[in-house]
Amino acid sequence: MKKKRLETILELIDSYAIGTQEELLQRLRERGLEVTQATVSRDIKELRIVKTMDSFGQYRYAVSDKSESDRLSEKFRSIFEHSVRSADYAGNTLVIHCYTGMAQAACAAFDSMRWEGLVGTLAGDDTVFALCRTEELAAKMKKTINEITGKGVN
Repeated sequence: MKKKRLETILELIDSYAIGTQEELLQRLRERGLEVTQATVSRDIKELRIVKTMDSFGQYRYAVSDKSESDRLSEKFRSIFEHSVRSADYAGNTLVIHCYTGMAQAACAAFDSMRWEGLVGTLAGDDTVFALCRTEELAAKMKKTINEITGKGVN
């Protein structure tokens, strides 16, 4: 029942310019789904539905496009944060030391962060090499990595 209700909510907000929970409740009832305002409110939160302004200047419910990418970004950041032991650089090469077996996961997370000036990365078992365009960018990345991982700014 809940799955059908959630699917119906997504279908309704995609098909109609629904701007209030009351409107959504009415549309659900027209579809034969008797629900309370509290249930609809929880469903909106679970589905990560937000109000956005449409091309006519009216607010309407929509599924947040950012929620999935935000969640993925948070996951990558968490993986990176918990995989890295330290970072250092020499010239324009950044070296990221990881816990044993975690370098490839940390490297994938690092790549997903889309660093400015990052040319490429290479991961082993416990070390990631990152080639930066300049020494200054390598130093900046090292500082940011230390801030992310809470390792200080050495």
